[in-house]
Amino acid sequence: MTLIQVEKRVKALEKTMRQLVRSSRPVRSSAKVKKNWYRTQAGRFAGDADFDEIVKLGRAYRKSLKPAARTKRP
Repeated sequence: MTLIQVEKRVKALEKTMRQLVRSSRPVRSSAKVKKNWYRTQAGRFAGDADFDEIVKLGRAYRKSLKPAARTKRP
């Protein structure tokens, strides 16, 4: 490949990159969005039977990890 061919390819790549950068959406990097992400997700699974089952199983699993409560001897 000659130097002229390489230069043409580099110019074409640079042009394509400029187009891609212009057409891409800006990234939302606001700290407020990251900090309060839960506000946009709250209620997403409301009324979902599968999610309710997941919550129930998770609660039972966490409960199984706790040591059994000791009973007082009379």
